[in-house]
Amino acid sequence: MLLGSIEAGGTKFVCAVGNTDYQVLDSLVIPTTTPAETFSKAIDFFKQFEDLAALSISSFGPIEIRKDSTKYGYITETPKPGWSNENFLGVFKEEFDIPMYWTTDVNGSVFGEYVNLKNSGHRLDSLVYYTIGTGVGAGIIINGQFVGDMGHPEMGHVKLKRHEDDLDFDGICPYHKDCLEGLVCGPTFEARLGMKGQEVAQTNHVWDIMAYYVAQAALQTTLTFRPAKIIFGGGVVSEKFLKKVRFEFSKLLNGYIDIKNLEEYISTPTLDGNGSATYGNFALADALIKHEVK
Repeated sequence: MLLGSIEAGGTKFVCAVGNTDYQVLDSLVIPTTTPAETFSKAIDFFKQFEDLAALSISSFGPIEIRKDSTKYGYITETPKPGWSNENFLGVFKEEFDIPMYWTTDVNGSVFGEYVNLKNSGHRLDSLVYYTIGTGVGAGIIINGQFVGDMGHPEMGHVKLKRHEDDLDFDGICPYHKDCLEGLVCGPTFEARLGMKGQEVAQTNHVWDIMAYYVAQAALQTTLTFRPAKIIFGGGVVSEKFLKKVRFEFSKLLNGYIDIKNLEEYISTPTLDGNGSATYGNFALADALIKHEVK
């Protein structure tokens, strides 16, 4: 029995097939071009596997997750050109008569980290996963369940207190300008400095500014949900950057509540190579087969 995963990002689709131990047996990375071209290549990949038993799709968004909506399974109004109002799930249901799970890319990642931590012996029932890359988003698990009823969380679009050295930067979110995503996502490096993030030395003050914003997001998350752990992943994040985030977080928290091990509480992913979403998708596909999720 094989399990399928699609981690659908605005830059690339990572398609994978794995076993019930959630090990990747085969995979394909597809550039995210037009919906028709990208879907076609993904469908061709999965059609190679006759024993595919279930598929989980974790997609960039916003997406419609309400099953009673006529747009369930759609990518809705997204900044990604050409992808608004695409019936993502419907396209794959037409091609494959197997159970399918539909969720956000960050929900896939948070579930992967949650299952991996539990399988590794960690005792936790709550976890938040932020990704900071081309965009910013977060998935939340509380008491073993995803958070989100009328829609999925949009924690990349919360408003923040501006850093005093960053007041001249408008932010780049097309909807809110200086929300979290508009201030710390990967493309902000070019907007601020005219260079890509990987070219910016960690000694550059822009990292301190961004750490201040990310620390505010961690503070809001901590005081709102009180999770056992917050994980930050994505192309912008490194351990060096998180050291700055922890420093700013400690100043903002100011001892209000006791967090015993900050290095464990705010950390990088446990799964290597940005594999959290693929692992999570395998686990969700497996749970579908076992009727543990719907």
